[in-house]
Amino acid sequence: MHISNNVILITGGASGIGLGLTRRFIKEGNTVIICGRREEALTAVHAELPSVIIKVCDLAKAEERLELYEWVARYHSNVNVLINNAGIQQWMNVTDDDFIEKAKAELAINIEAPLHLSALFIQLPSLRTIINVSSGLAFSPLTKTPVYSATKAFIRSFTLSLRHLLRDRHIEVIELIPPALNTDLGGKGLHDFAPPVSDFIEFTFAQFKEGKAEITFGFSDAMIQAGPEALKAAFERMNT
Repeated sequence: MHISNNVILITGGASGIGLGLTRRFIKEGNTVIICGRREEALTAVHAELPSVIIKVCDLAKAEERLELYEWVARYHSNVNVLINNAGIQQWMNVTDDDFIEKAKAELAINIEAPLHLSALFIQLPSLRTIINVSSGLAFSPLTKTPVYSATKAFIRSFTLSLRHLLRDRHIEVIELIPPALNTDLGGKGLHDFAPPVSDFIEFTFAQFKEGKAEITFGFSDAMIQAGPEALKAAFERMNT
């Protein structure tokens, strides 16, 4: 994809990887729209980056996903890049009393939202690129995050199919595959050990420029190249 002169919608663009992408895409001369549930977080990004367009939207709700698309189609119909970044991660056990409730929340944000938005936004004549954010955990799950890991494996599989299905429409489909990064995903302090988002963003944009369809970094780069034995060893190492 070209890294400049785009009109980009980033879901979950007010924090973590989404915010890192927002800052860098603005720096590269793009128009960026971000959406999320927390108006105060969106407003804070707009205060830092006044050119960013913000939209409050709860992507867990199908009606709000449709309203987001209709708003974009009406007021920002030149959007040519959709980045399905929004996601939630919950540390839980299948024996927890609220396991199903938490699982449904993750499924709504991590799976239903990117599927629904992809199906909606390919109706925009201007759309040229979809970027789906998966995870290194798509290859080897962390059992403390059983549903999150499974949703990312789903997104990887879906992205492979989507790339094939949209080839004739000349819509590029990119998979962004981060490792654990120093964000608040899953809860404050859980990922303090991990590399900063800024390092991941630098590697991401270098790979954008190379035209790669699968963007990796660190652990996720090792996982995408791993064979069965290496994946088994990674699973044992992470979950022992």
